[in-house]
Amino acid sequence: MGIIWTVIIGFVAGVVAKFLTPGSNEPSGFILTTILGIIGAVVATYLGQAMGFYRPGEGAGFIGAVVGAVILLVAWSMISRRNA
Repeated sequence: MGIIWTVIIGFVAGVVAKFLTPGSNEPSGFILTTILGIIGAVVATYLGQAMGFYRPGEGAGFIGAVVGAVILLVAWSMISRRNA
């Protein structure tokens, strides 16, 4: 059941991040949006633990997942703009 919740939260976080981040160079589709949200949560957890916001073993919440996904979208647009 934990994996299902992770996928659902990842999808919702990815959708919210796509709405918050302007630009047309975004990954699209259900799978990429879900992966974006899940990786965003991992990025937010890692950065939060490195900065002391979260204890070891504690994960980022929904807002942290959205922030992590926004960071990934900004990086995605910078890389895709450079390659174009």
